[in-house]
Amino acid sequence: MRETTKRLKFAQVEEFRRGFLRSVLLFLTDRCPVGCSHCSVDSRPNSPSIDNFSEFDELVDAIAALTEVELVGISGGEPFVERRGLKTSVAKLRRANKLIVLYTSGIWATRGVPPWVEEILAETSAVFLSTDAFHSAKIGKEAFVRAARTVSAQGPGLIVQVVDQAAMVDDATNLLAAAFGQYWEEYAELHRVPPLPYGRGEGVFSRSSSTRGSQFGPCTALAAPVIRYDGVVTACCNEQIITGHGPDRLRRRVGSDSLDAAMASITADPFLQAMRAVGPGPLTAHPRLASLATEHFHNICDLCWKASDRFPLADSLSDPALNHLLMVVRDVGP
Repeated sequence: MRETTKRLKFAQVEEFRRGFLRSVLLFLTDRCPVGCSHCSVDSRPNSPSIDNFSEFDELVDAIAALTEVELVGISGGEPFVERRGLKTSVAKLRRANKLIVLYTSGIWATRGVPPWVEEILAETSAVFLSTDAFHSAKIGKEAFVRAARTVSAQGPGLIVQVVDQAAMVDDATNLLAAAFGQYWEEYAELHRVPPLPYGRGEGVFSRSSSTRGSQFGPCTALAAPVIRYDGVVTACCNEQIITGHGPDRLRRRVGSDSLDAAMASITADPFLQAMRAVGPGPLTAHPRLASLATEHFHNICDLCWKASDRFPLADSLSDPALNHLLMVVRDVGP
């Protein structure tokens, strides 16, 4: 039996996420009360959340039954505003012996920490706690310090996420020093994340420098599907895909089909398999994608979407060159 209360560090979480179907992300709610101007999914206090708990319970049971999945991340929005859904998810996934990783703003620590929050944290292997100038207007220093100390006291690994800008990184370091003293690195890890110009963040951050299409490697995000609270399964964690934008081939809905069937349908797509195995760079050698080799893209997602338009699902299922490539990759192995 796997050890479900194991304390995980950032590198260990990444190892699960990069292993094909070793982890999934449960997108618990679109709702969030913090209202950060840089939010990449445009989460708001009145955004959609779970509206059918009977169906949601069945969905979580199906996630718990995914035998190959060892770790389940839970995010949103802010998962702690969906108390019933979060408690249900953690209880069911714990019984199924899954490792649990939570992504949160720490909004639950603004006026002390409710006992039910501590109970959730104690069942968790790692917590990604976000802080930056955009959060601080709603979550002050005292609340962050309280949240960080509470996470650490309950046992999971504490990974503090901050936008990778010098002033914000300095502020996060100072907050961690306030929480744990000069040796804060014994209690927490600091993880810098790139600014994302999506959602409300589109009006805050500029696009990053661009890269030639031929230079992109494998897309590791395609190893860990995202399962939204309403039964929509997406092939990756791109925020725009989760919120309904981008190619339809990257989404399936759990309805008449089971969760297993929805995930199998996405993972069986040869184009997405090739994106995961070798990446879009080598794929630009295919005649359909050749002009993308010298075109510049801000990120791998922009290239994936454009390449997908040139490689419809029906064509990728029958394309001999693409399927030969996948046979070679499988024979060579990782």
